[in-house]
Amino acid sequence: MLDWLEILFKAFWCGIAASGFAVLFNAPKRSFIAIFLCGVLAGLTKFIILFPAMGGGIILASAAGATATGFVSIPVSHWRHVPPVVISIPAVIPLIPGSYAYRSMLGIINFINNTEIDVLTRTIHNGLMTLFIILVLSLGVTLPMLLFRIDSVKKFRFMQIFDKDE
Repeated sequence: MLDWLEILFKAFWCGIAASGFAVLFNAPKRSFIAIFLCGVLAGLTKFIILFPAMGGGIILASAAGATATGFVSIPVSHWRHVPPVVISIPAVIPLIPGSYAYRSMLGIINFINNTEIDVLTRTIHNGLMTLFIILVLSLGVTLPMLLFRIDSVKKFRFMQIFDKDE
């Protein structure tokens, strides 16, 4: 029970951070609730997959959180009358891997003074983790928008995708 409360707590703070980035990016006021909820969804998805019983890695968890946010931002953007990017980008920014980027920069600095192979391998590992997480975040946000690119969300029907042959 305590683990689920911790996941909900972390997801809530992802929503708060997403709202902070919405303010920083000067998003319209009407989109703040949607950005907060999408930030909570992104954090909830990521931390549920990172839950030890689920056994998912951070790259998979970040991809799932960004993809869920990308899919949800399409109809929610119509509800709040803003482009989907206004909702999805601030919502996934809390998922950016700051610790891996920080450790890779420290590793580069340490490698200058200490040229051991262990320092180099840890630095490369942290740098590649940062790269792959940022890659799946960008793909997870943009792929739903590219897949469901239509004239208007008002006309969007899920089965319309499969009925194109008729």
